[in-house]
Amino acid sequence: MGQTVAEKVFSAHVRREVAAGDILFAPLDLMMSNDASFPLVLEALRKIPDFTVKEARKLVLILDHYCPSPSREVSRIHGEMKDFARRFGCTLYGEGEGICHQLVPEKGHVQPGQLVIGSDSHTTTYGALNAFATGVGSTDMAVALHYGLLWFKVPPSVRIELKGGIPCGVSAKDIGLHIVGQITARGANGLAIEFSGETLEGLSMDGRLTVCNLMMETGAKAGIMPADAVCRDWLRERGIGDVRPVVPDRDAAYAGERLVDVSTLEPQVAVPHRVDNVQPVSLVKGERIAMAFLGTCTNGRIEDLAAAAQILKGKKIHPGVVFVIAPASRAVMLEACKRGYIQTLIESGGMLNVPGCGPCVGALGGVPADDVNVISTANRNFLGRMGNVKARIYLASPATLAASCLAGAIADPRAFL
Repeated sequence: MGQTVAEKVFSAHVRREVAAGDILFAPLDLMMSNDASFPLVLEALRKIPDFTVKEARKLVLILDHYCPSPSREVSRIHGEMKDFARRFGCTLYGEGEGICHQLVPEKGHVQPGQLVIGSDSHTTTYGALNAFATGVGSTDMAVALHYGLLWFKVPPSVRIELKGGIPCGVSAKDIGLHIVGQITARGANGLAIEFSGETLEGLSMDGRLTVCNLMMETGAKAGIMPADAVCRDWLRERGIGDVRPVVPDRDAAYAGERLVDVSTLEPQVAVPHRVDNVQPVSLVKGERIAMAFLGTCTNGRIEDLAAAAQILKGKKIHPGVVFVIAPASRAVMLEACKRGYIQTLIESGGMLNVPGCGPCVGALGGVPADDVNVISTANRNFLGRMGNVKARIYLASPATLAASCLAGAIADPRAFL
């Protein structure tokens, strides 16, 4: 019997053939933690006698959730992380560098075939680079840091074939939301999702990172894209040329298969308070909004800022809307400045935040008021997600968000293109 991508990645790491359901200990290629999760990792590490970091070159620490620091306590956490990085010699990206799930691929830390863990659920993002990347708990991360390996149960895989061309006004975010709505929030619990199909040829790396990011919302352990020409060209731009794509066997056994035709898809919106409560924009438009947030590890990349700027150029947002922007990284912000996107967004009435997570988790930089509707390009709209349990969060693409900023209500971006 042939193997899926997930089975091949684990087999390569333990140097024997494995199958879905096998339990094993495997060495890791990369470990990531951020200022939201690392305090618990450090707490767990301290319970290990004479703890160490076995392979410091494989550890990346990132300050992104609470930047710039909003409190003395956060400043203390940031200081501890910097001291830890100096002590063990691991990589650290400081305040203002950007969001972990943007920086890790952007800085060339992930390659096809790698086994990656992060103490953040949306580590699935890196599967866009043909890696097996998954989120783990803080205790598991501490064990991995100390011993250099971690236990896994090889997940069964579901194959999703994306078919058809992407319609005007529809983006990777719409495709991702549609898939989450179809599979549901627990429909892929414990599974790996493996993507294929002709649609991928028209999906950029920014878009692929978005789709894999959202697969966490189905309960999936990983979302994995092929290392095709788009992926390899993107890696070459970052100085990574010698890669070995992991390709599934023709006779690989899947737990399920699904065909998604995107050619008839319209812009999608996730309605409060569930990510899988997904509706076509035609059924939601007209809902008044008071706040809009463009950014996050899902949609704060250059392609996302460009999509919003295209709609907002030369226009002013509705006077009743507070519009907050947070680029995914310093590099993204600089490139967006160079291309004029930031100027366009600010001139339209937007406010620019430091690159980072901020409003997405209700940390700083944009907590909504009571009894208001928020439209966000984030990946979660749980009750209280943005710091106020009395606000309602709608999730949408950057284009839908920009159109809604102009209308003062959820709007179809196709009417503005």
